Amino acid sequence: MIADSGPNSIGNEPIVSTLSSESLGDVSPLTRPLQLEWSPHVAALAGIVALALLGGVLVARNRFDQQNAFVADPEPRREEFLTDREHVQQLIRENGGRMKQSKIVNDVDWSKAKVSRLLAELEEEGRITKLRLGRENLVCLPGHEPTASQSPETPKNE
Repeated sequence: MIADSGPNSIGNEPIVSTLSSESLGDVSPLTRPLQLEWSPHVAALAGIVALALLGGVLVARNRFDQQNAFVADPEPRREEFLTDREHVQQLIRENGGRMKQSKIVNDVDWSKAKVSRLLAELEEEGRITKLRLGRENLVCLPGHEPTASQSPETPKNE
């Protein structure tokens, strides 16, 4: 019998509870679950250790990523070394040698005025041909002009 005369007592009489071996079952000291008493200090220490481990993993990952960033690309991108004129000519070449001027403007993301100025300079140099199709211009590389646009006197092999 366990008597309790603490704050749970009623009046001057303590609350008495009876513990028997039947209510506890056959619980030996060896089969009781391990119960640790965690103080706030131990919990804080465990949190600090977990954060330190996580921080170490993140630092290691970042260093590994930085080392991989310094490895040179096997094939450097050619786009970085092209002038605006070369970029336009390459774009037309990649599209079969012909493109509408409005599509060029959309693909290079420059102003219409800049594209028009570049195309006029390329046409003066003989690097492209501009053909008027209604309200649009068809820009062609030499040798890629439509056959209907060539004059009958001009041989095809020029």
